[in-house]
Amino acid sequence: MTTMDLVLRGGRVIDPARGVDGTFDVGVRDGRVVEVSPKIAGRPRRRLDVHGRLVLPGMIDTHAHVYQHVTGDFGMNPDEVGVRAGVTTLVDQGGAGALTFQGFKKFIVEAAQTRVLAFVSNYLVGGLSGHRYVDLYGPHGINVRETVRTIEAHRDIIKGIKCHAEIGGYSRWGIETLRLGKQASREARVPVYIHLGQLWADEAGARIDPDGVLRDVIPLLDPGDIIAHPFTKHPGAFVSTEGQVHPLIFEAMKLGARIDIGRGGHLSFRAARIALDAGVVPFTVGADIHGYTIRRRTSDDELRTMQWNSGTPIGGSGVYSLVQVMNELMALGLDLVTVVCMVTANAATMLGLDGELGTLAPGAIADISVLALDEGDWTLEDSLGMQLRATRRLRPEYALRAGVVVPADSPLLFESRPAEPALA
Repeated sequence: MTTMDLVLRGGRVIDPARGVDGTFDVGVRDGRVVEVSPKIAGRPRRRLDVHGRLVLPGMIDTHAHVYQHVTGDFGMNPDEVGVRAGVTTLVDQGGAGALTFQGFKKFIVEAAQTRVLAFVSNYLVGGLSGHRYVDLYGPHGINVRETVRTIEAHRDIIKGIKCHAEIGGYSRWGIETLRLGKQASREARVPVYIHLGQLWADEAGARIDPDGVLRDVIPLLDPGDIIAHPFTKHPGAFVSTEGQVHPLIFEAMKLGARIDIGRGGHLSFRAARIALDAGVVPFTVGADIHGYTIRRRTSDDELRTMQWNSGTPIGGSGVYSLVQVMNELMALGLDLVTVVCMVTANAATMLGLDGELGTLAPGAIADISVLALDEGDWTLEDSLGMQLRATRRLRPEYALRAGVVVPADSPLLFESRPAEPALA
C-alpha cells in the first residue's frame, strides 16, 4: 500500500456531483484524491482531524474581479478572495480583454495560488480602471476576431465571454454590444455571461423602459448562456417595475440559460424573495467581490467603506467572501446541500469542467474546502440596508489546493453581527 500524503479524518463529506453526503475519510496523494471511505487504513504522512466539519469539493466562485491594479480599485487580490477564504477556484468576469489578457495570464493566473479562470471581456480593454470610462465600452470598443483569437489561444483559462445588457449601455447603443458578444461566443463555442440591471448612468436625455431591455436580450441567448444578478436592487433585470419576475426570464430558463447570483453591491432581499417564490433559483453563486463594495480592515483594525472615485458609497452592506453569499442563501430558505451544489458541481458544469473540478471523486484534483457550520443568531444585511435573521453560518477554516493546505486567514473574512433582539 502506497503511503498517502494526507488524510482528512471524519468530516461530513458533501459531494453533490456523486450524491455523497455522510461521514468519510478523504485520502490525498500527489495532489489528487485517491480514496473516500468510512475509514482509510494505514498511516499517512499527515493527518487532519475534521470531525464536526464540512468537507466539500473545492468551492468555485463564478464571479470574481481579480485583475488587481489594472482594473484600479475594482480588482482584488486573488488569494485573499480565493484560497485564503476557503475558495479554490475563481472565475474572473471581464477583468481582462483581448488587449490585456497576456498580463492577466502572467501576473494573476500564473502568480496566484488559487486557480484562476476567466470569462474574457467582450471589450478589447477589459475592465480597465473599473469600467470608469463608459466611452470605452460601446460597439467601437469590440473586435470579434480578436476576442475569438484570444479565446482560441487560451482555452485552458478562458471559459466564456463577459457581456453587458444593462440600462446605461442600452441607452447609448441598444443591444449591439451583446449582439457582437454573441457572435464571438458562437464562433468560439463558449457561453456568454450577461450583466443585467445597471452599471453606467443613462445617456443624458435618454428615456429607457427598463423592462424593455429583456425583450432584446432573450432572443439572442443559447442554452448554457448565463444571466446574472437575479436578486439585484436595480431595474432592467429579473424583477420588473411591477414587482414581479419578468415573464421573459421564464422563457430564458426554458431555453436552458443558467442564472448566476453575482451578489456584489446588487443584493436586495426583497427582490430575492420575489424571485425565489416564483421558482427562480440560481444555478451558481458568484460573490462579485470588488473594491467598490467591500469593507477592508485598516491597520488599526477598524472597517472603512471603499467608495467610488466620486466619493459616494454604493450600496449598504458589502460582500466579503463567497461563504457570506452562501449564508444569505440559506437564510433565504435554501437548504445546505443545494447551496453546496451551486458552488461545486453546478459551477463545474457552467465551466465545462465536470469531473475535473467540483467533485471529490477518486482521481480528481485534490481541491477541497473545509468549513465549520455554526449555530447561533446573526443579522445579515443587503445592499439597501434591509436585515435578515440567520440561525446558521458557514465559516471557512482552510482549503486544499491540489493537496496543499492553506489556512482561511484572509483579511476580507467578515463575521456577521449578532442579531438585534428586535428581530427575534
